[in-house]
Amino acid sequence: MAKKAVIAGSSGLIGSQLLQILLEQAYYDEVLILVRKNLPLQHHKLKQLVIDFEQPETYKNELNGHALFCCLGSTKKKTPDLTVYRKIDHDYPLLLAQLAKQNGLEQYHLVSSIGADINGVNFYTKTKGETEADVTATGIPAVHIYRPSFLVGDRQESRPMEKFVNGLMKIINPLLFGGWKKYQSIEASTVAMAMYQQSIKNATGVFIYESDKIKQLS
Repeated sequence: MAKKAVIAGSSGLIGSQLLQILLEQAYYDEVLILVRKNLPLQHHKLKQLVIDFEQPETYKNELNGHALFCCLGSTKKKTPDLTVYRKIDHDYPLLLAQLAKQNGLEQYHLVSSIGADINGVNFYTKTKGETEADVTATGIPAVHIYRPSFLVGDRQESRPMEKFVNGLMKIINPLLFGGWKKYQSIEASTVAMAMYQQSIKNATGVFIYESDKIKQLS
């Protein structure tokens, strides 16, 4: 049976890596990406759908197949308006999950963050925790949640401070072991590969992976 994957956030650090993996591997016959504008990329398996998240009636019927990968997310710097931030990190991922559930989609893979906690006091980690809980509550048969720590990879935009922290983490990583190992930095490509690897399994339930586990899965 033909396998279809859907990606939201395919132009981001993890999403772009995941897209390449899904196109290269034979498991998926069709890869649909939900985009705000077409990417300069062509592949016989690739389908691009330009959408406005605020108009779900225009794309809801496309959210079907085997797995939906949600790599949506923003940062405090890029989205200082907390209302807009919550839309990107909570409302849109939840909307996608609800529509996917209605269409009988089998798996939902959500990129969250280390420290996600629905009962937390920090707005950002609390929002991540709420997203995890609300997506899980939709009842999709398999929900996979990835909580990476500091992400390493080539970004399109320049982030001098991030490059500094990346260099610092190379020094700190060996000092983080035991229960602290999950705080080591992690390559975006490693997260993407773990997402792919878990998607080709038939496990059902809710699964949460932090950085140390993600590295093992990839």
